[in-house]
Amino acid sequence: MKKDLIGLAAALCLCFAGSAFAADNAAMSKDAHKAAKDKIEAQYKADKAACDGMNGNAKDLCKADAKGKEKVAKAELESQYLPSPKADEKVKLAKADAAYDVAKEKCDDMKGNAKDVCKKDAKAAHEAAKGHAKADMKAAQKGANSPAAAEERKEAAKDTTDAQYAAAKERCEALKGDTKDKCVADAKKKFNKS
Repeated sequence: MKKDLIGLAAALCLCFAGSAFAADNAAMSKDAHKAAKDKIEAQYKADKAACDGMNGNAKDLCKADAKGKEKVAKAELESQYLPSPKADEKVKLAKADAAYDVAKEKCDDMKGNAKDVCKKDAKAAHEAAKGHAKADMKAAQKGANSPAAAEERKEAAKDTTDAQYAAAKERCEALKGDTKDKCVADAKKKFNKS
């Protein structure tokens, strides 16, 4: 009897949770979409205005962050307005692009090889995030175990590895002689390059 009551209570909770979830994901009206879009644009203007008192790279970093937040918010809004695997991919790509733009601006505070390494690391992270977004979209469209999803994951892994290898080689550039040669050889071995 007690098990029946617990089962019934669990079933009722699931029903209520399901109906609440459905209400949250109901189609957004055009008016609500426009209002949300206007709010995003107003927030971007405010974020950008906050950068005006800054100088140099701090200002560039602030602007990149503001622009990234705007792009992500717009992509998320469109994903809510017209949900689809492609819309979800656009959100992930917007996040990857925003993070990459901010990371590149942070690198501008550096000099020499450290700056080059920083940019290559940012590129590697960006390639990985883009690859995962594309693979997730293919998996959502075609199925997680589909050949298209597997191929996309394979391509993403290759692009990520290539970008990570480029960053590892760049780290070696700060070295000299045998140390540099060993560093390059280690990077080739680690990333299976010949």
